[in-house]
Amino acid sequence: MKEIKIEIDGKTLTLKTGEIAKQSQGAVTVQYGDTVVLATVNTSPLQREGVDFLPLTVDYRERTYAAGKIPGGFFKREGRPREKEILTSRIVDRTIRPLFPDGYYYDTQVGITLLSSDVENDSDVLSVIGVSTALLQSDAPFTTPVAAVRVGRLNGEFVINPTYTQRETSDIDIIISATEKGIVMMEGGPDEIDEPTIISAINFGMKYIPELLTSQKEFLNKNKPVFDVPKIDETIKSDITQNYKEKIEAAVRIHEKKEREKKFTEIKTELKTKFSEKENDVDAALKIVEDLIQQSARNMIVNQRVRSDGRKPDEIRPIDCKLGVLPRTHGSAIFTRGQTQSLATATLGTPRDMQVMDELAGEYKKRFMLHYNFPSFAVGEVKPERGPGRREIGHGILAEKSLEKVLPPEETFPYAVRIVSDILESNGSSSMATVCGGSLALMDAGIPIKSAVAGIAMGLITAGEKYVILTDIQGLEDHFGDMDLKVAGTRKGITGIQMDIKIDSIDIKMIEEALEAAKKARLKILDIMDKAISAPRSELSEYAPKMITLTINISKIKDVIGAGGKTIRKIIQETGAEVNVEDDGRIFISAENDKSLNLAKQMIENLTADAEVGKLYKGKVVSIMPFGAFVEIFPGKDGLVHISQLDEKRVEKVEDVVNLGDEIWVKVMEIDKQGRINLSIKQAVREMAKK
Repeated sequence: MKEIKIEIDGKTLTLKTGEIAKQSQGAVTVQYGDTVVLATVNTSPLQREGVDFLPLTVDYRERTYAAGKIPGGFFKREGRPREKEILTSRIVDRTIRPLFPDGYYYDTQVGITLLSSDVENDSDVLSVIGVSTALLQSDAPFTTPVAAVRVGRLNGEFVINPTYTQRETSDIDIIISATEKGIVMMEGGPDEIDEPTIISAINFGMKYIPELLTSQKEFLNKNKPVFDVPKIDETIKSDITQNYKEKIEAAVRIHEKKEREKKFTEIKTELKTKFSEKENDVDAALKIVEDLIQQSARNMIVNQRVRSDGRKPDEIRPIDCKLGVLPRTHGSAIFTRGQTQSLATATLGTPRDMQVMDELAGEYKKRFMLHYNFPSFAVGEVKPERGPGRREIGHGILAEKSLEKVLPPEETFPYAVRIVSDILESNGSSSMATVCGGSLALMDAGIPIKSAVAGIAMGLITAGEKYVILTDIQGLEDHFGDMDLKVAGTRKGITGIQMDIKIDSIDIKMIEEALEAAKKARLKILDIMDKAISAPRSELSEYAPKMITLTINISKIKDVIGAGGKTIRKIIQETGAEVNVEDDGRIFISAENDKSLNLAKQMIENLTADAEVGKLYKGKVVSIMPFGAFVEIFPGKDGLVHISQLDEKRVEKVEDVVNLGDEIWVKVMEIDKQGRINLSIKQAVREMAKK
């Protein structure tokens, strides 16, 4: 067994191996506070045939016992991966994938299990550290340790690995993964933070990386199998280079995506026929063609500073914004940038429409949801539609984080809000088109957001010491480029950031340049969006539910609900409104029209109103007793008019003055310690006579 402890700003992170899961090639537990994850790695002994990519799977799963809970539902066991599990799996995958050598096509399975959770320290950065260490132990040709940290900011001071509680008030939340050479992955949702501050946050986090990397090296398997990079058949390479290089270079220069891809397909089809006698030769030829396409596209950008669609490195594709495109939705927009198009819709709902999130830290309601759909027709392909995959969920959450920062607070805008982005066509950067389209749809719906949000995807092409930053990358540049940096934000600052790379690392200088270029592009896009709509519409859609919020004393909740829910059911039945009562005394009333809304409001106000001593009320006689009459001054709330308070003269019989059902004015004389109300008709008459 081996154990190493690392101090991180007063907290201890413990790496341990050799105690559990010993039949895995690599198995490491990571503990931080009382949060513990187990990371395991196993590889197939044989290379998978017929693939030209790394068959890597990463699965992060949470056991509910980690937080001392039993799963809900009928079967009482963990089911499909939840949103948090998918996002953590993606963070780990995006961190480690670029660190495998080219040509490594062995099935590699990474499993991460949350064994214990203190519901304060997040497991995502621990998962990255654990998986990296387990990979160093395994047979995989993975020899470069990588570590991750989270950076927050409280009261203007940066915080390393903030807790869940601290993150609630932090205006920065960024995960940074890095090796000794540089940064490999970023993910975060700042709260309109400027670019220099983001760079400072990254630099702050990077100070904690070296010790985490050094500690992992202690676990390196020094007897790893030797991995030989597959050699290219030089005869085939020479043949293709000599006879097809010029055709490939000409195809790369075709501006229109479909025409360009058609030309690539023609070249590949010709080569398949030419080398059809041997299957391995066909695979080698296709790999060489892909390499030549990549080389040609990259050289054109680095040497000529021209992109395949004719743009300069910092040029944005043509943008078109259309609003109100669907007649019955609450808000809708089509955002088109080049050959990427998002149809975004905004729908308002009541608090009952909020998504109930059952997490280890507890259950909570999510009022803002963004769902991203990428159908196969968006790229002209034929594929079965089987629901959203990890990529779609990840893109949706990035756009959701980017937009939620500008939503009005729930206290003033109690609606549930759902955005759906259907990608109608795509040539790169569809997640950032979703941000732009979502912002337009919110404004079209009349939702009073603080400001518009735009997103842009940045790229990078490196060639030795030279490099070129690309603005608004298209599909070809995403595929053959070295970086995909997505940045979303307002005029004030960044609200969403995500970075993946295909090389082993990039340095902070490149990121700084890319963020500045992204800011310029973002401001240009916001200018274009402003021409379509510069502020949210003054009123909500006529098809949106009407809603108001009341706040009552917590002690009055029982009066609104009634015994067994009798009172609240009566309100709903009589008004047709929907009424949601929260434990903190907030009551959300929604209805299809103002009449139902106001009627429900009046009924609740009457139920929860407090009688005031000295005030006059018009009431109804609901009961007559020998000693006086009970008068209802609010629905369900009555007081006693003693026989001595019925009239100025002596009254022998109550019925001589009032009868059951009479409507009369009364004055509140006293409310005793038990809440009983004493009323007077006599005093009410005197006071009204004075007026």
